[in-house]
Amino acid sequence: MRRSRTSWLSGTCGSTRHRGASSTPATCSRRRCSESEGDNVVRRLVVNADDLGLTVGVNDGIFDAHDHGILTSASLFAGAPATLDAIRRARGRPSLGVGVHLALVDGTPTLPPRRVPTLVADDGRFRRSWKPFIVACLRGRVSLAEVELELTAQVDRLRSAGVRLTHLDAHKHVHAYPPVFAIVARLAGRFGIPVVRVPYERWSPIGDGSARGTRRLQALLNAAMRPWAQRDYRIAASHDLRTPHFAGRIHTGILSVDALAGVVRALQPGVTELMVHPGYADDELERTGTRLVESRQQELDLLCSLEARALLVGERVDLVRHDLTHVIKRSFRHVS
Repeated sequence: MRRSRTSWLSGTCGSTRHRGASSTPATCSRRRCSESEGDNVVRRLVVNADDLGLTVGVNDGIFDAHDHGILTSASLFAGAPATLDAIRRARGRPSLGVGVHLALVDGTPTLPPRRVPTLVADDGRFRRSWKPFIVACLRGRVSLAEVELELTAQVDRLRSAGVRLTHLDAHKHVHAYPPVFAIVARLAGRFGIPVVRVPYERWSPIGDGSARGTRRLQALLNAAMRPWAQRDYRIAASHDLRTPHFAGRIHTGILSVDALAGVVRALQPGVTELMVHPGYADDELERTGTRLVESRQQELDLLCSLEARALLVGERVDLVRHDLTHVIKRSFRHVS
């Protein structure tokens, strides 16, 4: 069962029982963002949900987080079980930015497996995780030509379905590997997509004494990929692409009010993307094999909480989409 929640935008209860229903925030103002506002340099935050299309329950959570919370953007799988459901429902939410969650691991290709043999195992599915994929790349066992064919097909599928794409990123961040990132950058330029994620956090909590367990491991992985990130930034610049500051990798699966506060207070002038994974925990999600199950419900509750809203109000942060054509929920600054 989906739980009803009170929308802080409208004061009414929202429920995913009515999955066909849509909601556009009444306080979304449509204008170009400016670099400054008065004497203060604006800090902008894109709150982006990965995994749109994974399951109907994940779709429900993402749309709830947008309709009733602070979520502004989502990354959509081209060929996941609930992709068509996500496309249909996203059409009624023009204030939600949608990009492609490119997949080269943990799923099935868009193209027939015979056309991308170095990307799939004998069962026709991608490698299960990012580790064997990257190892295969480093050993020369992955055809970059096949990578480009498959990723092009994924972008084409969503464009053909009428999705206006605002950004590109990748499942499990496999595009951070510079030869793959170069392909993604070319695709972005070819299709007029302005933003590509570089999944590297410039600020890490590993030195503040609070990083423990999963978060410490994620912080170490983040630090290890700095050389790749530096190359990725150069590649993106050569294609005139925007690469917002990034946050959320270190707190994947463990995002809390305190963690969100730390991210927001550390925001630099300009645009930062916060990656999140909201959703409803159900049997369908369990069957996907994802490690992020109960944490999705917890993140959904956080994104729809009064605490999250109050934090953004207090820090005077603008919520935006990746294309920067919407400044969302600006008027809540003036709500006590």
